[in-house]
Amino acid sequence: MLANGKIFTLSLLSLILLGHETPAQPAPVKLTAEQWRADLRLLAEELPRRHKNAFHTMTRAQFDAAVKQLDERIPSLADQEITVGLMRIMAMVGDGHTRMSGMAARFRAGRYPAQLYLFKDGLFVRRVAAEHAELAGAKALRIGKLSTEEALSRVREIAPHDNEMGVKDEAPFWFAFPEVLHALGITDDLQSLKLVVEIDGQSKTVEMKPVSQLPARWADARDAAKSPVPLWLKNPGNDYWFEYLPEQKTLYVQYNVVRNKPDETVEAFFNRVFAFVATNPVEKFVLDLRVNGGGNNFLNLPIVKGVIRSKIDERGKFFTIIGRETFSAAQNLVNQLEKYTNVIFVGEPTGARPNSYGEARSLTLPNSGLVVRASTLWWQDLDPRDDRMWTAPQVAAEMTAADYRANRDPALEAILNYTPGGTIDELIAEALAANDLTAFLRKYRQFKTSPANFYVHTGRTINAFGYQLLERNRLDDALTVFKLNTEAYPDSANAFDSLAEAYGRRGQREEAIKNYERALQFNPNLTSASDALRRLRKP
Repeated sequence: MLANGKIFTLSLLSLILLGHETPAQPAPVKLTAEQWRADLRLLAEELPRRHKNAFHTMTRAQFDAAVKQLDERIPSLADQEITVGLMRIMAMVGDGHTRMSGMAARFRAGRYPAQLYLFKDGLFVRRVAAEHAELAGAKALRIGKLSTEEALSRVREIAPHDNEMGVKDEAPFWFAFPEVLHALGITDDLQSLKLVVEIDGQSKTVEMKPVSQLPARWADARDAAKSPVPLWLKNPGNDYWFEYLPEQKTLYVQYNVVRNKPDETVEAFFNRVFAFVATNPVEKFVLDLRVNGGGNNFLNLPIVKGVIRSKIDERGKFFTIIGRETFSAAQNLVNQLEKYTNVIFVGEPTGARPNSYGEARSLTLPNSGLVVRASTLWWQDLDPRDDRMWTAPQVAAEMTAADYRANRDPALEAILNYTPGGTIDELIAEALAANDLTAFLRKYRQFKTSPANFYVHTGRTINAFGYQLLERNRLDDALTVFKLNTEAYPDSANAFDSLAEAYGRRGQREEAIKNYERALQFNPNLTSASDALRRLRKP
């Protein structure tokens, strides 16, 4: 989206940059209850009016109830509790662009000098002040009064997000703020934080005090790593850059922010990139978007054109690394690559929906000075029926805490080790060429159990395969495939609707009726199933 990507948040990569902090703001003036209520009333009036569709994930009644509850409690709440209450209301909207802006600078009790991150295997201390160096790399078991899971659930309430990957990106950041933890009932005071962590298999309780300034020296979980710094962490302050790996004949391009540099535009940079591709033995091309939070959406077109015109736009040659921080204009680039190129996505799901709300505009609440941002546009790059929560990787490669400590990059490793073959489309092509599904069923089950395919949703693809078999009059094979789909997706109305149709084609009326009824249990508005049932039930 134009100039409104989530580049203002503190991500895993940006936290590495000590200077990447929200500028200090004047200390908030103490407000009366009526002043807070006036701000809340303005928010309640303006948010639904300004947002393109504020009630796409919550109802108007839920919104009104949350506003009423906060209004009634304002006289008994401290300022930070009211502020967190407003953040909670904003997060209810359910899109990552709609949020309270500049909140890190609003909390004045200091910060706990630790940075936590949700790896594949749990919440860990990624970085900590040097005096707590023994905590670097420790797994968090309890935060304040709550288990890690309970604490994450509380913080989730104030984390603006499109999806759960957005929560993973946003929520851990707020564990550093005493006022937030206190307001959410995670701690009892503003002066200390008890952490229960696991170090070398042993549980340990530590107490941490807030600091007024971030530490000059940090201990990082990677400090003892013997391997070189991975490429994705090699040049974190550079908006975009590339490096050639001659042994692997692979070009790695990291694209961290969708904005022009003062000395080189995005277009000029990628012209250099594709000139290098054209004149060098590049067999694999890696575009790393995993920490790209967005920016100016209109700068991405030269990238898409460059890929299409180049020799690397072939299946198995062009890879894009995505993740929880891939958001806004970076998500739109992902959409365009998915639509127009032969890209293979690797990593973890994106932090944005393919079709999403954005182009946020600001409103300043007059008494508190808090800045509210509300999405004003519905961005629809793909099929309007595309209701995916995220873009999923075709090759899952999620980072564990051990990977991070050892300077390993599972995503890049998966790309360098990738060999063509074994995709769901390739398995179906083989099955269509044969008259026996035995090999397909075996390979499909292997495909579904492979960790690399964890996020691959095969429902629509397998459903289409079933209809291809129906068209070829392979009725028994089609029935087998449709049954396979209902086993893989037992709550899918479409899967049961298709299975019912196959039974109907085979003349098994009762089985068809039973499965159409099952489809309607999951989606009562599925007209294809209800129409078919009326026909089947006629005397």
